[in-house]
Amino acid sequence: MAALLGLRPMSEDAAPASAPPDRPTGFGFIYWVANWMELVERFAYYGVRVVLPVLMVKAVELGGPEFDHIQKGTIYAVWALVQSFVPIFTGGFADRFGYKANIAVATVLKIMGYLLMGYCILLAEWIAGMSLPEARAAGTDVTYELFFAGAMLLATGTAVFKPGLQGLIAHQMPKGKESVGWAMFYAMVNVGGFFGPLVAGYMEAMPWLNVFLINTVAICLNFIPLFIFKEPEHHGDDNKDGSLTVLMNAFRGLLEPRLFFFTISFAGFWLMFYQLFDILPNFIDDWVDSRGPATALIGLLGESSVPTVNGGNMTQAWMINANALLIIFCAFGMGYLTGKVKSLNAIIIGIGVSAAAIFAFSISADGWWTLAAIGLFSFGEMTASPTKMRYLAGIAPPGKEGLYMGYVNFTVGIGWSVGSIIAGLLYQRGGDKVVLARRYLVEEKGLSADAVEAIPKNDLLPYFEETVGVDPWETRDILWDAYSPQSMWVIFTLIGVASMIGIYLYNKVVTAAAKDENHGFNLKGHRWVSIALAPIALAFWGGTIYLRLVEEQEWSELLAVLVQAVIFSGLFLLSLTMKAPEMSHDDH
Repeated sequence: MAALLGLRPMSEDAAPASAPPDRPTGFGFIYWVANWMELVERFAYYGVRVVLPVLMVKAVELGGPEFDHIQKGTIYAVWALVQSFVPIFTGGFADRFGYKANIAVATVLKIMGYLLMGYCILLAEWIAGMSLPEARAAGTDVTYELFFAGAMLLATGTAVFKPGLQGLIAHQMPKGKESVGWAMFYAMVNVGGFFGPLVAGYMEAMPWLNVFLINTVAICLNFIPLFIFKEPEHHGDDNKDGSLTVLMNAFRGLLEPRLFFFTISFAGFWLMFYQLFDILPNFIDDWVDSRGPATALIGLLGESSVPTVNGGNMTQAWMINANALLIIFCAFGMGYLTGKVKSLNAIIIGIGVSAAAIFAFSISADGWWTLAAIGLFSFGEMTASPTKMRYLAGIAPPGKEGLYMGYVNFTVGIGWSVGSIIAGLLYQRGGDKVVLARRYLVEEKGLSADAVEAIPKNDLLPYFEETVGVDPWETRDILWDAYSPQSMWVIFTLIGVASMIGIYLYNKVVTAAAKDENHGFNLKGHRWVSIALAPIALAFWGGTIYLRLVEEQEWSELLAVLVQAVIFSGLFLLSLTMKAPEMSHDDH
């Protein structure tokens, strides 16, 4: 397969293969400009992203669209596919047509996405000719469809931006400083990822539209740097392949055995990882008592400086922002430490630490405990996540930095998408406080299911408190003890552990294959890919049938599972046409 992709043997932490002969030994101007654009993009992205899980399920009476968690999970599942799979192709286009063009197109798409998401409620009311509650009752509400379209534009913009920007970083990375360079890049990602949610903590209480307008203005700033640097020369400039050829080569590249098994094994980590941003916000908002941390922070910054919700709790955006804050200060040191460890070993350690943190969420809903678990998760993330870019950048063929940075996102997409589907089902049934309160009123208080279902979402918890004779904190304790909403974190922990074991076994195999050119992985790796793809494709088809017939989900809610069933079936058929390689890879 090395001959097929044009890879050459190289040491584990060697520089990307496409580095130009005059590659700098220090971090140059373009490297820092690219980091700045990443910071701005992450500020806008996370400024919206970190509050969306709460905003999307916000009651209509409070100005939200009031989607359920299955709808939310469906949006994220398809979002994951678009944002993570499209870079597999746009990465190749970045190499072919230039990094600056990719970044400019991405910025326009993201602006369109933010605006459509922000105006979805107003547009839906205009289309229906009536208020959102009236349109929903009449069956003429299209808020979900409009928001979905906006989310897909934002996802596509991010998908175009990522490989172009990361390819530019890889191209400009100083020789011999890859570990520190990627760690600094990851720190800049989290500077933007910190200040975006910091502002979002205040925006949680703002009108729906304002959240998106603020971040639209922010992303527009990324047009400015495009005028102050020249497109760098890179091997991709000599690539005159047509668009169809670029797409087909991208698909074929996914079937390289070492790349394929790495992405599949690592997907479990991303399934677990994204729950920090997709379900944990709702879990914190519903269950975590963070009055202690909020009081301590108010003592330091003053009451007017700290946004609080739900009777004195710290906003979930600020709690989760502890993740980005730790990474800002610790990423450089972690990059230095992980640079002394083989890439795959660092990834294994990182997954293990992250899994322990996810399990911690199942133990207690205390605010300090939750912050400690987020902190522990952050160290696992810093160990595993930036290392994946070092690993894949190091094996990238000449002129294909952008393509391989696109492949980074393939493993993310699989895990994120499947995790969103699982999380949506789990939280809708056994995690959402309002859903569980309705269930308790029916099962324990004997009220009519129809009567309880007719109570508006915003009125349900006050009604529960009055009926049961409890305050909001006692309500939390009653429902926590009765239905154990924290148990879902055990499931995500087990998935993370399975991913860690998968990477461990993968490491053992590629290490053995590097020492023996006649190893089965070198000679029959392409066959192993075909054998692995068959059950994966069948699992997605089976999942589609199960969700349709047993869970009775609409076809629109099955889109993410169905798309992955088609993708993996197509990859399986393509794998059958692949020929055995003439030579094997060295271990990386």
